[in-house]
Amino acid sequence: MTSTTPPAPSIDGAALLNEVEQHHRRFNVFPSEHAYVAVTLWDAHAHLISAFDSTPRIAFLSPEPGSGKSRALEIVETLVPNRLVAAHATANAMYRAVGDTDNLPTVLFDEVDTIFGPKAGDNESLRGFINAGHRRGVGVLRCVGDGSNQEATEFQTFCAVAMAGLGSLPDTILTRSVIIRMRKRAPNEDIQSYRQRVHEKQGHALRDRLAKWADQVRDQVENAWPELPEGISDRPADVWEPLLAVADAAGGNWPERARAACLELVAAAKEGDKASVGVQLLTDLRDKVFCGADRMPTAAILECLHAIEDAPWGDMDGNGKELTPRVLSKMLGEYVTAANKPIRPRSIRTAGGVPKGYYAEDLADAWLRYCPPAPEKSATSATSATPQVSRGENVADPLPDIRYITDRPATPALGVRRA
Repeated sequence: MTSTTPPAPSIDGAALLNEVEQHHRRFNVFPSEHAYVAVTLWDAHAHLISAFDSTPRIAFLSPEPGSGKSRALEIVETLVPNRLVAAHATANAMYRAVGDTDNLPTVLFDEVDTIFGPKAGDNESLRGFINAGHRRGVGVLRCVGDGSNQEATEFQTFCAVAMAGLGSLPDTILTRSVIIRMRKRAPNEDIQSYRQRVHEKQGHALRDRLAKWADQVRDQVENAWPELPEGISDRPADVWEPLLAVADAAGGNWPERARAACLELVAAAKEGDKASVGVQLLTDLRDKVFCGADRMPTAAILECLHAIEDAPWGDMDGNGKELTPRVLSKMLGEYVTAANKPIRPRSIRTAGGVPKGYYAEDLADAWLRYCPPAPEKSATSATSATPQVSRGENVADPLPDIRYITDRPATPALGVRRA
């Protein structure tokens, strides 16, 4: 008789991810439950990177030292395949290190702020490596050879990258990253002291099991098209699709937890970035300022914006500096009208003069393209009490005493027509 080797027992993916998550919890206090989910899925995705068209970067960032960033990266290092610690690496070195597509490294950058910080000098090549490596098949051309005997050679850059550093990162990298904003531990938050000679072996044991599980589900993941949460598209979809595919392959409660983490961390990443501030401005103008008006003077718009308590317009720099007409014009000028022209202030004829202001028709295309769906009801109930002006009325005619709408008592004689 011919003896056969029994197949290896199937690994429970959900149970394994639970163990990886608990391993992180032993040594790090992350800012939210969603962060543990994201980091665990990222560890696992590094073992399945050959199945994906894109790979998210993961960035542990904090405003102050001693927040656990380096420790988080150290734990990740024990769990991922072919780890490559890129301390003070040059872009040329990275291009060559990632060239072996059969054994893609997982690159770890600690103190990444020294690469991209204000005193770091020119690191455009390294930034280009991190950006390009987000997507499979994107290479970079470099001249190889000596003197006049050089030829252009394409280097592949696709690989998993984890980073830790102070402050922030260039926007081009942040938008390709799952961002974990670390903070100092509170006195009541206890963790276990990490001892490399003991705990590294435990991490490696989990790493080896992740590798075996990855081989078990690779075909499933390669053919997966995970359902994305509502509102997740474009770059955030590229970032989260691999992680959601891993969660679906693991099963258990991981698919549900992964999608909750996706929504929460994508929303958190948008807070404070330039693009989201612009969208917030457009949305506030639509829902809390214009509220159906077809034009408004700049002074009226600013007074309304400054009065919104949960918005940045009354304190743009943290020192009480309010949004000004010049800054408003600059921010809106980044968007265009339906005629593909920058949104600019225009003259508005009122009973009191011809002030500069903005027309709803100029903003309408930007509202449609960038803002979330409008609420069913206006943000203020005062609209119904506002005098209405027929669209057929000559805009050059003097207006009666029409008031603009805020949550405060209206200011007379600013001459705002309402649709």
